[in-house]
Amino acid sequence: MCVNTTACRCKPGFISSMEETFSDPTGTCDDINECTSHTGVFCGKFANCYNMEGSYYCLCIPGYGLTSRAKTFQNESENTCRDVDECQQNPRICKGHSICINTPGSYTCQCPPGFVFKPMDPELCTETPFTHWTLPPGGNSQSLSAFFDKIQDLGRDLESASAQDTIKDLMQLVDELLETPGDLQTLPRSQQHYVATHLLVGLEDVLRGLSKTLPDGLLTFNYSAGTELSLEVQDQGDKNVTLTQNQAKMQLNWNLAQKPGDTGPSVVGLVSTPGMGKLLAEAPLVLDPEHLAALHETHKGWLQDVPPVLLSDVTSAFLSNKNTQNLSSPVTFTFSHHSMIPGPRQNVFCAFWERGQSGCGHWATTGCRTVDPRDTSTTCCCTHLSTFAVLMAHYNVQEDRLVLTFITYVGLGLSLLCLLLAALTFLLCKAIQNTSNSLHLQLSICLFLAHLLFLTAIDQTKPKVLCTIIAGALHYLYLASFTWMLLEGLHLFLTARNLTVVSYSSGSTFMRRLMFPVGYGVPAVIVAISAASRPHLYGTPARCWLHPEKGFIWGFLGPICIIVFVNLAFFLMTLCILRNRLSSLNSEVSTLQNTRMLTFKVTAQLFILGCTWCLGILQVGPAAEVMAYLFTIINTLQGIFIFLVYCLLSQQVREQYRTWFKKIRKLKAEPETYTLSSRAISDMT
Repeated sequence: MCVNTTACRCKPGFISSMEETFSDPTGTCDDINECTSHTGVFCGKFANCYNMEGSYYCLCIPGYGLTSRAKTFQNESENTCRDVDECQQNPRICKGHSICINTPGSYTCQCPPGFVFKPMDPELCTETPFTHWTLPPGGNSQSLSAFFDKIQDLGRDLESASAQDTIKDLMQLVDELLETPGDLQTLPRSQQHYVATHLLVGLEDVLRGLSKTLPDGLLTFNYSAGTELSLEVQDQGDKNVTLTQNQAKMQLNWNLAQKPGDTGPSVVGLVSTPGMGKLLAEAPLVLDPEHLAALHETHKGWLQDVPPVLLSDVTSAFLSNKNTQNLSSPVTFTFSHHSMIPGPRQNVFCAFWERGQSGCGHWATTGCRTVDPRDTSTTCCCTHLSTFAVLMAHYNVQEDRLVLTFITYVGLGLSLLCLLLAALTFLLCKAIQNTSNSLHLQLSICLFLAHLLFLTAIDQTKPKVLCTIIAGALHYLYLASFTWMLLEGLHLFLTARNLTVVSYSSGSTFMRRLMFPVGYGVPAVIVAISAASRPHLYGTPARCWLHPEKGFIWGFLGPICIIVFVNLAFFLMTLCILRNRLSSLNSEVSTLQNTRMLTFKVTAQLFILGCTWCLGILQVGPAAEVMAYLFTIINTLQGIFIFLVYCLLSQQVREQYRTWFKKIRKLKAEPETYTLSSRAISDMT
């Protein structure tokens, strides 16, 4: 640019090769590179200088930006380059499950605990078997925190280690934690159970995931604290497989291991963790309805306040197939334990650990039954997989039930004697044989056989086949007895309606034709249908009777309720007919003055017809105990009422008894007369 008419000067940012002001027309101005060190220009630590014609500018290096949000500057004093938080500016800068971590001037993407980068796609994270196994909420324990820190290290090192080495290291960590649980044992019992549940569920999931990459074959690990792991990997097959450990053995069919439709090898695993018993101490036991019913039948009360005793190691079983809640075939476990003979108020149960909704848990027995309890081992059969153990629980003997049992046996014993005498009377007394007494005879025979079998065989639960036969026979005999009670009620109603001699009534012909097909045929049909539908439900662990499961007991209770209410209706209609008929008779027919005897006979019919079984329905609420005593006393004496009403209070039968007694006395007197005569002749000679 011109200074005056004869001189020039370079513009800012340029320099002349001559003097600052020059007049030579050949002089030039060259650009100054301000970014060189001798110019004194400094953009700052995290910026670069960029020269341009006649000037320069400063630009923050990548990962840094100006606090003023401007793009360029020319002096450090104007602006300062600061680190840019790329993770905050772009939350989706990292793909998938990866987490963005800001670094000075840049950022990195990291996988969260339990995830690793995919080998073929380093920008994406994939889950590992450790992904969902993390420190449980509220796990305020240094031992537990340190354990899960090591678990996450295993997850991060999963790419560089083989599955077998990872499983080995994992089980070592579990064994060390259970051997020295540290401050875990200072937690409240409920919190310990919560931690144990989390450990059991997580360990099963991790082992299932890691086992899928193992080669075919059997793998076994043993550790110092007693922890054991047995794994078998095979292709799908239809055979039985057995995994055996020091204190446990599992047998199952291989086709349970894999879910239908899946391909690849299948895994069967068994994990014994004796140390887990420390965390599960004093855990409650919840019995299923079957076991509760068995205790009730043997007059035992369940003591839920007394914690059960753990007899065996805590053992978990798992398969490739996660759906193991309702297996198509049962799995058999045999647990070895210290010699322990249950006391008179103790019982041994096969139990499994059931996880509750709150994350805690308890022992339960649903789906597991004790097959062969012995002093040092117990065999269990289960229809699902979980964590199992053998427990010894406590109960008390209910004294009131013992009294009811005594009443039952005494009453049935007296009824048996009376039913036998009644049956002999109806068979041998020719003068009283008619349709009515034929009904009495069949009812007496059925009740006699049912009561006799009940007293002698109801508790014969071994072997199972014999118990099933006894339960089926009792089912049939008691149904037959009630069917004959129904026929008795029908005959009583028809007799009252016709008010004629029973032997010549129209109802008598009807009864003679149908009473045997109905009396013995209907019960046979009901029992046949029940046995064909669910034969395995004949017999319970405590009694040879119908199993209450799935409403099977209603194969007996249903017909009984119908018969009782029908007989009650027959009885009431008969009373109405008799009352109307007697009120129409003239006073001269009042020779039936023994109203007490008539009232007694009418009342006794309620017992004979089985109407008193209604008391069984009333065994609820506060009056349950009183009703139980009334029900037991009245119904065990049914045979006594039959003999009393139909034999001792019958004039024809009493006359027949007198005739028999006279004949017996005469027969006894003849030998005595013969003996006296012989002695007299001997003396005379």
